[in-house]
Amino acid sequence: MTRDLVVRHFRQIVLWPLQLMPVRPGQVQRHWEVLDGLGAESPWVEVIDEFCEDPHDFQERHYREFVTFLPFAQRFLYGSRVGQEASRKHGEASIHVYRRSDVRAARITLEPGGTPLTFAVAHVDMHFFLDADIAAIAFEMCADEVPLDVAQDVLFRFGRAYPGFWDKRGTGGNCPHLVEWLDASGSVPAASDFSNRAKYLEFVARNRSPCIAAHWDRLLQPLVLEVPGQSGVLRYRQLEYYRMPFMAYLAFDEPSQLTRADWVRLGLVTRPGDANTLPCAANTAADFEARYCDDRNWARGTKQDMRILVTGQTLTMVGSHGDPYFADNHNGMLSQFRHQFFLLFLIAHFHKAALLSMSDELAVAMNRLTVGETESVKRFKRTIRQLMEVFLRFTHRYWFQQVSNQEGAQIVFTRLRDHLNTQSLYNEVRDEVMDMNNYLDSDSARRQAATVLRLTVVTILGLLGTIATGFLGMNLVAAADEPLAVRALLFMLTLIVTVGLTGITISKSKRLADFLDTLSDERLNWRDKVNALRSVSRR
Repeated sequence: MTRDLVVRHFRQIVLWPLQLMPVRPGQVQRHWEVLDGLGAESPWVEVIDEFCEDPHDFQERHYREFVTFLPFAQRFLYGSRVGQEASRKHGEASIHVYRRSDVRAARITLEPGGTPLTFAVAHVDMHFFLDADIAAIAFEMCADEVPLDVAQDVLFRFGRAYPGFWDKRGTGGNCPHLVEWLDASGSVPAASDFSNRAKYLEFVARNRSPCIAAHWDRLLQPLVLEVPGQSGVLRYRQLEYYRMPFMAYLAFDEPSQLTRADWVRLGLVTRPGDANTLPCAANTAADFEARYCDDRNWARGTKQDMRILVTGQTLTMVGSHGDPYFADNHNGMLSQFRHQFFLLFLIAHFHKAALLSMSDELAVAMNRLTVGETESVKRFKRTIRQLMEVFLRFTHRYWFQQVSNQEGAQIVFTRLRDHLNTQSLYNEVRDEVMDMNNYLDSDSARRQAATVLRLTVVTILGLLGTIATGFLGMNLVAAADEPLAVRALLFMLTLIVTVGLTGITISKSKRLADFLDTLSDERLNWRDKVNALRSVSRR
């Protein structure tokens, strides 16, 4: 029976993209500098670039990872030492990684009264992106000798930011009964509170924002959820569904023993169940293999058989534990899963998170706009101009259609993009930005046209006085020989009259322009034209 199958090595990487709030005025935010400023008080420490200059410390794994990607993706992932790609700091990469090492294990109890399962925590990383208000939390845990049904249940339950509902027992729906973080000494610095129904209800009622489970909230500190009255410097918002995207690696003795129902459960991430019964209707899973399975190395009848399932929100790699290449954590598929494939997964979900963040900022800008209020309109225009610049920088710095020429990597990346629908999301955000930018351009053109209209009216009326008084050099008042005081007085009177006439002309410029249009219309009689002139003086 499939129930007796054991996952010889189980590994899961949960990826949680978050939107970061600005920490200071300006467009380009460097949120990681806040962590640097905390010094020893911060649980997060920057990961020193593994791509070091010392050849003795540079391993083949690093090389294989680097050459997987195309040059422009390499500059994005690893930074550039020369050229215009280098940013404010010499050789700075577009990604800054911070890691905390105080969480060494995760103890998970799936059901009330159930046996706790302990998973070793390999990494807890936070990825910051230069010139993008996005942070991505990567939580990697692993264990050996895990029964298949338990592995399926862990994949289904773990990685939920908060419960969606509560069952009759009061347990958070579809969540583990208890998740505990363990430190090096085995003590529990934080545990989940999925069963605290009153806390979640009260939080949403007060803040119109979902409450993050206690263990995830503790893991993110000093990042805090943005709610009314929150004073934390590093604040974040959720961008997507509370069920976090993840990657899974499962090594079996004989992966060919998995039934089609097992594969569908792993791909669609459902509860464990009967090995011969699909977790959904048969027509729903009819095109499962074509949509989600990369079978280039599957069903060959060898120990090297491997299948990759890609649904967008998940990426699952299944193979044989007896295959040395598949199980190799240095140069084999396990190493590629943790590095090359993780970066593919990270890039795809960063694209989606960044686009959702920009769409959210556009919605916020519209909500803050008060038509008719001058200051509100000015702030709206500045915000839209800034978002236009942010979108352009995102497009030219981060937006890739292709990241690798290696067939396996590019197939996985293409499937991720297709299932996440990032191209359509990109087009939608681009259209929104362009629509708002076109509105601002048309509004500026309208204002410029109105200004030109007023200047034209003033010029036409001023032209009459200029010709009348300047014909053949005539002067209405010959005051050249008068005393200085008299000439100064005449100058001031003339200036006052001129300014007054100009002001009146500008204030009446719209009606004067209408009169000039009427005057030039040959279809109208003189009575209509005189009436148009009279309307200029009316209030």
